[in-house]
Amino acid sequence: MVYYKTEEEIELMRKSADLLGRAHGEVAKNIKEGVSLNALDKIAQEFIQDNGAHPSFLNYNGFPGTLCMSLNDVIVHGLPSDYILKSGDIISLDCGVLLDGFHSDSAYTYPVGEVDAETIKLLKVTQECLQKGIDECKINNRIGDVSYAVQQHAEMHGYGVVRELVGHGLGKNLHEKPEVPNYGKRGRGLKIKDGLVIAIEPMINMGTRAITQDRDGWTIRTRDRKPSAHYEHTVAIVNGQTEVLTTFKYIEEVYPF
Repeated sequence: MVYYKTEEEIELMRKSADLLGRAHGEVAKNIKEGVSLNALDKIAQEFIQDNGAHPSFLNYNGFPGTLCMSLNDVIVHGLPSDYILKSGDIISLDCGVLLDGFHSDSAYTYPVGEVDAETIKLLKVTQECLQKGIDECKINNRIGDVSYAVQQHAEMHGYGVVRELVGHGLGKNLHEKPEVPNYGKRGRGLKIKDGLVIAIEPMINMGTRAITQDRDGWTIRTRDRKPSAHYEHTVAIVNGQTEVLTTFKYIEEVYPF
């Protein structure tokens, strides 16, 4: 069942999403060579809790951190660790905030130090995939229109589009219906209407779309060990208009690339 949100509920989600954006910005200030993943996770957790909210991912189905921290060939669900960032790394940070009973969810992939041009292109195209999906997330379109837009743009550049992991609805629950795949056909799937809130999150691989899971039960990486990028926004339909609730502005103020 899809839970459509009222305007009052979406207003609460705006506040959650703004706090999430600011949390990403606090973490972004500290992403550099020589910093550990655990240190970044602690910054995010403390900032969210100090602002009266709860990190959505912390202890969710047993997940041990505030951030999903996915390095290089890791697609999603990477774990905080003592790993020290070095030049040439890319790291995707996925985070959620639960504030006043409502979740928000977003992700951003950062280059660290000097990153090769081929990988930078992957990051930029994946961001473009996110925007293409958002552009198709409009009233009376269907989820398949969003999915197709993401897939078409990624595959046009020769990249692999992950099938097994998808975007999702969210609200009082972190994961709700509908699923929002990054591949699909135009005109298929749920019709988009007022009150729909979804997380659109392209997960795009430089090489094969095939994945593998580590023995930790969480970490999902590319089977060919080539880099993967992940960007995500929480998007709502309000009075017939598309509104991106989450924001990258706090990141981009301190970490432009």
